Amino acid sequence: MTREQQIEYLKEAFLAINKTLSRKQLEQFLTYYEMLVEKNKVMNLTGITEFEEVVQKHFIDSIMYSEQLIKEDGSLIDVGTGAGFPGIPLKIVYPKLSVVLLDSLNKRVKFLNEVIEALELEQIETIHSRAEDGGRNPKLREQFTYAVSRAVANLATLSEYCMPFVVVGGKFISYKSGKVEEELASAEGAIKKLGGRIKDKVMFELPDSDMKRSLIGIEKIEKTKQKYPRKAGLPSKEPLK
Repeated sequence: MTREQQIEYLKEAFLAINKTLSRKQLEQFLTYYEMLVEKNKVMNLTGITEFEEVVQKHFIDSIMYSEQLIKEDGSLIDVGTGAGFPGIPLKIVYPKLSVVLLDSLNKRVKFLNEVIEALELEQIETIHSRAEDGGRNPKLREQFTYAVSRAVANLATLSEYCMPFVVVGGKFISYKSGKVEEELASAEGAIKKLGGRIKDKVMFELPDSDMKRSLIGIEKIEKTKQKYPRKAGLPSKEPLK
């Protein structure tokens, strides 16, 4: 596929989910893809490297139905962002969104800084920190309209990582696979303890696949108690009930 064909593929893929991107945005996605695949040769960022697969399973997956949960004039922290998903795709599609990418691995943070510079993105920064430490940092705690996470962990654990970052009235949006009913039920107690309530549940299939996905929107209705998040390691070892 030539570069121009890749641009056309990106354009059509986003049009299929009702997103019309400018040439600049399409170029940003393509540059991001190229940098991701290049860096992946020396560092484990993603198991998916084929162009079409990255577009569908990383880019489109990060954006689908996001307009139902996110308003562009807000501030967002992507907790455990890894290779930058969903934070960087959200920033490209919603340029006015103020974004922080938080990750515990410094090598990934350095890669993300290279991407931000190459894509000439503004109002976006990276922070090298564990989620538990970031959630107790007064500069970050209850400072964001949205926290998002595509990390692989159960919802109770993710809620303890993410809810402390969100302002009252804001939302934690968890990107999950299709089957979430059981996980939602077992996380309800944790969500309540952290000051939240389940508000939105958007279920969908990725285009041209049978991959089922869910976006879970958890509204912050009261401040998170100071004792949360607990010290590093505990939220995953002993999820709240």
